[in-house]
Amino acid sequence: MPHPSHLPPIRLPALPTYTLPNALTAELEIRKSRFIAYAIPVADRDAAMDELRRLRERYPGATHVCWALLAGGQSGMSDDGEPSGTAGRPILEVLRHHDLDGVLAAVVRYYGGVKLGAGGLVRAYTDAIASALQDAPRVERIALTTLAVEIGYADEARVRRWIEQQNYLLDHSAYGMRVDLAIRMPLTALDDAREALRDLTQGRAVFASSAA
Repeated sequence: MPHPSHLPPIRLPALPTYTLPNALTAELEIRKSRFIAYAIPVADRDAAMDELRRLRERYPGATHVCWALLAGGQSGMSDDGEPSGTAGRPILEVLRHHDLDGVLAAVVRYYGGVKLGAGGLVRAYTDAIASALQDAPRVERIALTTLAVEIGYADEARVRRWIEQQNYLLDHSAYGMRVDLAIRMPLTALDDAREALRDLTQGRAVFASSAA
């Protein structure tokens, strides 16, 4: 019997991650300060920065626009001028509590003239974003990838029909000696898609490496 240290590693299935089906908002007034919370589904950090820019344009007189982002390896947060740790971190913890990913949470604050103190700020930002996410519906976040395949002209119509039937997205097509297609699909469907395309083209399909 092999020593436990020599046993092959056990591969556990990846746990699903969840995002929001649509943007949510809530507003609180706390000791004369106005807190407007948003929870917005986003694809990545660039999309989150675009949403923050739109919020700042929508509320040009806001004292602070504090935020937190959970988006895989592109997560981040900002106190936007509030005392360190009193805004971005509490917002991030609420996102984590709801097991969300691919979500930007932002709270717009209009200062009302009464200081809340560090503890009061933490509670205010926590309550604001928690109110937006109260009873929020969640949808499973599906990782996508692009399958690049080269096929002959005689196989193109058949492959295009298959793409439509599977509800995949044809990202790009190019024509030369053969037809190059880039097909967007769930990462979990990649192996089955390669097998289906080999069958459809009687083994003539040639695959390039895929990119997430």
